[in-house]
Amino acid sequence: MDATLLTLRFVVGLLVAGHGAQKPFGWFGGHGITGTAGWLDTMGYRPARLWAWLAGIAEFGGGLLFALGLFWPLGTVGIASAMITAIVRAHWPRIWAADRGLELPLTYLVVALAAAVSGPGAYSLDAVLRTRLPGSLTAVIAVAALVGLIVGLTISAARPAQPQSGT
Repeated sequence: MDATLLTLRFVVGLLVAGHGAQKPFGWFGGHGITGTAGWLDTMGYRPARLWAWLAGIAEFGGGLLFALGLFWPLGTVGIASAMITAIVRAHWPRIWAADRGLELPLTYLVVALAAAVSGPGAYSLDAVLRTRLPGSLTAVIAVAALVGLIVGLTISAARPAQPQSGT
């Protein structure tokens, strides 16, 4: 079971981190912070540059923490907030990835949430370093992420979405 969790965390975490690295750094064919901010601006996110950084941090940082099994479950919080936002604002109501649908972000979300229930497993940096975040700190961070998610979805929904060229 621990080897399975490691494989799941590593593959999904690094893919999410790579996707997130496109936003702030422009890696892997991404548009960097300026391009991401421009895209988010067309979706009604203001200030768009701040939201671009938050998206990049949630995906890149969340993916890395998830892959490493470090400071569990913060990686899941980052992945979940980014994927819920992506599903609601960029992919809904389409299903399949070929149609820019919610197939991939939904898969990442479900994997992250399922792994969060089981914990990071024995093959994680938390297990090796014997780290454990206090439940109160985890709760505060989760609530902050939820508030950010709600604020982001609310402010962007208040402005009509413009036609999008990418996700």
